[in-house]
Amino acid sequence: MEDYGALGDGRSVALSGTDGSIDWWGVPNLDSPPLFDRLLDANKGGYFSIQPTDPFSVERHYLKDSNVLVTFFHTQSGSAKLTESLNSSYAGRLPWSELARRVEGISGEISFRFSVFFSTRDDTASPYFSKIGDFPVFHIKDVLGLFLHSESINSESSDEGISGHFMISEGERKLLAIVAGQSEPLVVPTIADIDGRIDISHHAWQEWVKIISYDGIYRNAFVRSALSLKFLLFSPSGAIAAAATTSLPEKIGNNKNYDYRYAWVRDAGYTINAFLAINAQADAKAAFTWLLERLQQHGSHVCYTLAGDLVDEVYETNLAGYRNSRPVVTGNLAASQHQHGIYGDIFGTAWCFVSKGNILDPCSAELLSHLADECADNWRQKDAGIWELPKNHHYTSSKISCWQALARAVELADCGQLPTTCRERWGRERDRIEQWIEENCWSDQQQAYVMYPGCEKLDASLALAVQFRYPATERLSLTMEALDRELGAGPFHYRYSEVDKEEGCFLACSFWIAEAKAHLGQNDDAARRLDNLVKALDRGVGIWSEMVDPKDLSWLGNIPQGLTHLAFITALETLSEKSQA
Repeated sequence: MEDYGALGDGRSVALSGTDGSIDWWGVPNLDSPPLFDRLLDANKGGYFSIQPTDPFSVERHYLKDSNVLVTFFHTQSGSAKLTESLNSSYAGRLPWSELARRVEGISGEISFRFSVFFSTRDDTASPYFSKIGDFPVFHIKDVLGLFLHSESINSESSDEGISGHFMISEGERKLLAIVAGQSEPLVVPTIADIDGRIDISHHAWQEWVKIISYDGIYRNAFVRSALSLKFLLFSPSGAIAAAATTSLPEKIGNNKNYDYRYAWVRDAGYTINAFLAINAQADAKAAFTWLLERLQQHGSHVCYTLAGDLVDEVYETNLAGYRNSRPVVTGNLAASQHQHGIYGDIFGTAWCFVSKGNILDPCSAELLSHLADECADNWRQKDAGIWELPKNHHYTSSKISCWQALARAVELADCGQLPTTCRERWGRERDRIEQWIEENCWSDQQQAYVMYPGCEKLDASLALAVQFRYPATERLSLTMEALDRELGAGPFHYRYSEVDKEEGCFLACSFWIAEAKAHLGQNDDAARRLDNLVKALDRGVGIWSEMVDPKDLSWLGNIPQGLTHLAFITALETLSEKSQA
């Protein structure tokens, strides 16, 4: 999985491997059925491959401050460069999907073969071609598309797909591309226009990066994480997807395979905070507005579709799965859960928004006031917790999230951003929650806050309590030590006690702990942790997954994973601020 790089256009994400094969691409949207899905079925899945016919080695990287990906192929006979982009235009996102792959000869001469094999959508669709004018047009249910290429390239097409060969010599330049849409007229651009939009897209990414003010350690990795978060901002609506893929396993051969192509309140809230931290105000505002509108429309749910609807129940497909890890699913069980964490997440985001000098409108202020009242009424109940577990408990992290929500609600009222009608009640409930936590959630045996009262399990998400400004500093410091002791595996951490047999280490947790150390004044420790994490994750092109196997460092879980990248960004921002204080 670490061999994949991601391409994005603000609407969808494609994954391109070091072997020259694009093995995942939803068309036209990030959560659409995939046009290519070999990622989830090595034998039957669709793909778009361009690779030398002779044995080859590979070097690859993104262009500087860009999401345009470059791969260098080296063979005995020569070298060539593959430049890949999901294209945009000067006006922003194109009103169609355009995947461009440019091949340039660097030295000598290389023979390439290419093939395009379309997904059958778990055998629910049968791709076919028809001739419209001069073009063979492919159809996959309501998706209509063209495979376009330079005149010097010959190709053969059938209902099974497209294939061909071409030679590339030093100084030559050839292009292969797919243009597609769903239930809409199809534009037929020229090869020159598509080729030119690769450079336009590159410059557009570079212009966006110019807003990033961070200039501390690991700036290149910081920028790469910011660009990875930008992949997940669904520009047609403003929603932020948790990840770009579905069903990639948290442990090879296990069944913890989930669909993350939805907008979680938690992930969206944290990503908005990260956008605010990097000065991406337009992106933060669009995402925050979308989130508030969903809460107004549907009430407090854990997640929503990228179009703003409620998430369907889980549906299992017959695909073989990544490295035969089943099930392969669409939908997510979290849709039917309640998590108290959504209260803290939305109020933490609102506070971050106004702390940057921004202003809440009366409609949003009224909505937040009602959510604060809801939190004040509901905090005593059990919930599914941040990890969306099947059994409800009085999870400590959930109670702290409720404390966070009411603490921020009071602060928002005090600075004139929320009505003060219920301000005193919010303050009293905030204090009751803190008292309940201190009386029920501390373990003298562990010298730490436990996962929930009555157990001795630890929960790495409690590192978030430090950035939430929960006031029990001494106990939180001791809890961080306990998390290292029981959940640590090298520089990484498992999510909670006794989960190591089911999944890998959750990368965001380790970044949360590093950030907590910085908040607690342990800057040297925080810097050391971040250094160890960055070195351990220095594989591929900088696109990080949800989890990692601490033994062989292989990627696990869905990719690109927003929570991982944003946790890295906020940890670096916090360390930079604390080091300068």
